[in-house]
Amino acid sequence: MNLVIDIGNTQVKAAVFEENTIVDQSVFPHLDMKKKIESIVKDFSFQQAILSSVKNIPKEAYADLSKIPVFLELNHQLKLPFKNLYKTPETLGLDRIALVAAGSSFYPNQNVLIIDAGTGITYDFLDKDNQYHGGAISPGIQMRYNALNYYTDKLPKLFIKDDFSLVGKSTKEAIHSGVLNGVCQEIKGVINQYEQENGDLTVVLTGGDTKFLSKQLKNGIFANQNFLLYGLNTILNLNNNR
Repeated sequence: MNLVIDIGNTQVKAAVFEENTIVDQSVFPHLDMKKKIESIVKDFSFQQAILSSVKNIPKEAYADLSKIPVFLELNHQLKLPFKNLYKTPETLGLDRIALVAAGSSFYPNQNVLIIDAGTGITYDFLDKDNQYHGGAISPGIQMRYNALNYYTDKLPKLFIKDDFSLVGKSTKEAIHSGVLNGVCQEIKGVINQYEQENGDLTVVLTGGDTKFLSKQLKNGIFANQNFLLYGLNTILNLNNNR
């Protein structure tokens, strides 16, 4: 069995893999990480594990992982299942590396655009020859709400809602329209640009805001909130010669 852990900006995800299938999964805050990992390690017999973090986390928070025979921390030197053409690979986010690895595994010989909508929104492009070119980074939905509140004196801090009107008839409605419609139009526009430049395109949507965005965007987009976890599992198996 494999243990895969993703430490994101807002929460931690852990998944137990049997080969390439998730058999157990949990999501928890950073403060609970040591206790949760200790419990998971006790409950299963792992042969290998991998951890990816976009935050600086004290080593003692995941000390129990050292009990697993093979334990890797994702970094830029590990073997990857794709050719990395990024000009500054040492600055490429570990979460983006894992997402591209999943794209390479799930959709071989295809042009793939991976959209991760969480704290930030990242766009990553892998071509049909398994070459990763890069992409884009923009503010996520809640970050946009927070910015309007923080940088103004009178605009309230709001949170994502399932429905919104194009024409906001109150200040709150106007904020929802600006943020949510703005994000949706941004994503649609980026997809359209990639389609124009590359022809056939497979689009994958993942991240914390997947549920909301998948309802707003066109059919044909593959929504998978666990895409990053699958990518980490792919990298783990590749580096352990399995």
